[in-house]
Amino acid sequence: MTDDSNRRQCLETGIPSFDVLLGGGIPRRQTLIVAGNPGSGKTILCSQVAFLAAARGLPVVISTVTSEPHDKLVDALSGFSFFRRELLGEKLFLMSTYASLKKGAKEARDLLVHTVRERGAKLLFIDGLRAIRDLWQDEARLREFLYELGIGLSATDCVGLFTTEYPLEKLMALPEATTVDGIVSLSVNTRGVRRLRRVEVVKLRGRPHLPGEHLMRIGPEGVELFPRLETQIPSDKDFSPTRGRAGFGLPELDGLMEGGLPVQSTTLLAGSMGIGKTLLAAHFAAEGARRGEKTLFVSCFEPSSALLARAKRIGLDVQEVLASGALTLVHQPPAETEADVLIERILRDVARQGIQRLVLDGLTELELSIADPERRRTFLAALSVHLRAAGVTSLFTKEVSKIAGTELDFSDTPIAILGENLLLLRYVELRGRIHRILSILKMRDSKYDGNLREFEINDAGIRVLAPMRSVEGLLTGQARPLGASVVGESR
Repeated sequence: MTDDSNRRQCLETGIPSFDVLLGGGIPRRQTLIVAGNPGSGKTILCSQVAFLAAARGLPVVISTVTSEPHDKLVDALSGFSFFRRELLGEKLFLMSTYASLKKGAKEARDLLVHTVRERGAKLLFIDGLRAIRDLWQDEARLREFLYELGIGLSATDCVGLFTTEYPLEKLMALPEATTVDGIVSLSVNTRGVRRLRRVEVVKLRGRPHLPGEHLMRIGPEGVELFPRLETQIPSDKDFSPTRGRAGFGLPELDGLMEGGLPVQSTTLLAGSMGIGKTLLAAHFAAEGARRGEKTLFVSCFEPSSALLARAKRIGLDVQEVLASGALTLVHQPPAETEADVLIERILRDVARQGIQRLVLDGLTELELSIADPERRRTFLAALSVHLRAAGVTSLFTKEVSKIAGTELDFSDTPIAILGENLLLLRYVELRGRIHRILSILKMRDSKYDGNLREFEINDAGIRVLAPMRSVEGLLTGQARPLGASVVGESR
């Protein structure tokens, strides 16, 4: 469906991400309930839609159903950036239906429809269906009221937006659920010390909306929604890998991979704590920028100043490519930030800046910020497809928990399975000395040198050394010279 056709058939909410969830907006002449417990954000979301519609020149009617003064609602909304006091009165008309509701369903319906028709309103927002239910205590009357109100709004080409203070499970057993055309559920879940807001389009008549729950936040701008990445995967069926390599600018390392990583691929760079993952990733980013490729380096650990200082100590000075804009450094510790927010920002920067190389330094932090562990595999798979579709060559770093030892297991790391390339850095102990080794464990449809290599990091930079052929057990972290025996082991 074209954008013009969508605009003709839907009322755009003014919140682009909400329109995405709804499949384009609220269908014209339909009624929609926004449900959720007190404090879930129902009134803020619907008021935001109302103010944004009025700001676009569409007449809006907001009806309260209690005897409280309108000043209380206005004061509660005035702190959000969508609130514009000058819209009140002419474009956005506030009214109370409390008195007519006490008289009966017909009187309330007639008042609302008359006001909508008189003002040519395209949106009617009724805040508080539960208050009507509590007032009447009559299921049949409420059903009749909603049904006939829906007919009246449809006849005047007006959308109805109603809130009710019921969780979804309770609402679905009530007649309101079958009377209206659509239901949006807001919820707040507690996980540890965190409170996670979610939004779900439960039903929407005649519209292909996005399924499942999605992240919701409330901030100074009002409600922010983040559709799940997995529900918006671009088509990958016609993808054809681009020939070419994305190098690190380290001749010995690039030579092991016939020039570097395959372009538009996803790579996991895994290694022990402090072994040099970040510095190697910085080389990858700097080399891309030097080649004229727009590069984004996102650090989940270090501020940009600390990263620059560390890189400079090994002779990697990136000030020139930073100044030119070819390289962008972003410090984004996930902390309380959920993965949806972080990745939405990254993909937005990728699209806006035309990013060709991406480094995300701290995959473990990203994984932990995905609140639902069962979602991690599909989330990271979707991210890989999005980056590939955008023409990005991406590199993720991940810390291996053990510095040395026989256990080496990536089964709990979805990106290790989904990523096309896997590079491992590890410490090994040999003859009483700690060595750094590097190994390419897999690479997408490419030839590579699978020999284990020692590498060193010093003031002169990073250098990959010759293959270590005279020892065994390197990947276990407990190496020994070939032919040597272990105490207690029979020859």
